Amino acid sequence: MVVVDNKDRKIIEELVRNSRQTTSQLSKKLNIPITTVHNRIKKLIKTGVIINYTLNLNHNLLGRPVPAYIGITINYAAPGKKINQTDIANELKKIEGVYEVYILTGGSDLLVKALVKDITELNTLVTEKLRNVAGVDKTQTSIILKEV
Repeated sequence: MVVVDNKDRKIIEELVRNSRQTTSQLSKKLNIPITTVHNRIKKLIKTGVIINYTLNLNHNLLGRPVPAYIGITINYAAPGKKINQTDIANELKKIEGVYEVYILTGGSDLLVKALVKDITELNTLVTEKLRNVAGVDKTQTSIILKEV
């Protein structure tokens, strides 16, 4: 396990808020010397605490304003094929409109986050694409009204 102290946590919190901040900006904001910030970020990357930097997109402007979560139950007894959660998750991830796929425990085996342009496209995604993947048994769709 990697040891992360309070300074590391403050740097991480700031980078999660905005990963485009420079070490100079972080140094001023956190009142930590710039060299210390730089070295700690390098250490966090080297130890695998920071995996990558990413973007937060405005999906409304990209024509995908309708987000939904879709719980998927797998039929592990599908005839003629051994069903594997990871294989199905990888297959689902290739489908247009599928943004993220999670393997779960509990009531659903998989959780898909979908981003679509409208309800008609969501209907097509669920009924014609997701439900036709081998091993998918049931789906339960929840439209996201607002992200807080």
